[in-house]
Amino acid sequence: MLTIGDFARASRLSARALRRYDELGLLPPARVDPFTGYRYYAVEQLERARLIAWLRRIGMPLAEVGRVCVLYASDAAGAARAIRGYWARVESETAARRDLATSLVDRLKGPTEMTDEMTDEMTDKAIDGVSTASAGASTGAATGMATGMAGRPAFVLRTAVRLDRGLVRAAQQDAAHAGPHLLAVADGYGPEGERAALAAVGALEAVPSPAPSARAGDVLNALEDAVRTADGAVSGLAESGTTLTAAVWTGGRLALAHVGDSRAYLLRDGAFVRLTRDHTVVQALVDAGELDPAEAADRPDRALLLKALDGGDVPPEPELGVHETRPGDRYLLCTDGLSAVAPADDIRRALAAGVGPEEAAEALVALARDLGGPDNVACVVADVVPA
Repeated sequence: MLTIGDFARASRLSARALRRYDELGLLPPARVDPFTGYRYYAVEQLERARLIAWLRRIGMPLAEVGRVCVLYASDAAGAARAIRGYWARVESETAARRDLATSLVDRLKGPTEMTDEMTDEMTDKAIDGVSTASAGASTGAATGMATGMAGRPAFVLRTAVRLDRGLVRAAQQDAAHAGPHLLAVADGYGPEGERAALAAVGALEAVPSPAPSARAGDVLNALEDAVRTADGAVSGLAESGTTLTAAVWTGGRLALAHVGDSRAYLLRDGAFVRLTRDHTVVQALVDAGELDPAEAADRPDRALLLKALDGGDVPPEPELGVHETRPGDRYLLCTDGLSAVAPADDIRRALAAGVGPEEAAEALVALARDLGGPDNVACVVADVVPA
């Protein structure tokens, strides 16, 4: 038997940590002296103690440490998978924070990005609604003020929404929205997937239209709060959840919030750029250099999510970003019924075909169907044009 001091030195855990782990039932001593209260540990407990020390060193929360330790006792391979899944989540969240930091740096370093004020105020001249029909559609325009601040021209956002059940699925579990200031797509999953997607998008509709004096940070905070509300709206739907990708239009910027593997893209001057990162195990492996991007599309577990709105105890942190808009920009928000089926080059060609948002959205749905239509599709196409 080892005293708590000897065991602490051998396991690289402090005596204080050992007492805490005893209280939590994570690492109880082999024997406690009934008279002195001294704790004694068996040499055989060192392996579990060292595992705990290593897991804590990588930042794993105690609740997860306990689950891994229990799993390790009966299924070492399962414990390894759990650790790998945890680290994939860490890398995904780190990558999302890195993207936000890069976005903030880009905004602050240039002369036109030094202001935090929104340039234009939205009016109510755009269509506002959620479409859930198998091939639903809506179009509209969100208009900025007649004159922009600091000489910036006013813009109009012209949008089109399309949803399609596809050729295989029996039900539509995607939802989409295009309003005067909000664009959103959601991809529900599980037996209550349709309700989850609609609830999430519905919760985002509460995001207020940004005032002219609103700061970019305030808009992002409102978006983040709305995502938490959306997660709560999904709570109680058994074994179900949804992805969510949403953007708030300010007349000069697009503030973006993203959870899951739906996507947002930008087509600008012929260049096609993805604005979001998939919160999936496969994407985390690609980010870590363990998987070639070309191999990711063929992985059977490519849709295994690291983040989703599922009403769990801890709401997921959304990926956030702010993007300056220009006349001629075309934005696409879509679920993976399109992005996981169609190659990026094909999506770009459909968007760059020189047609309006309605025709482009129709072409994207047709593209997914031509490739077998294995999943529901939701897409929002939004063009930035001078007023």
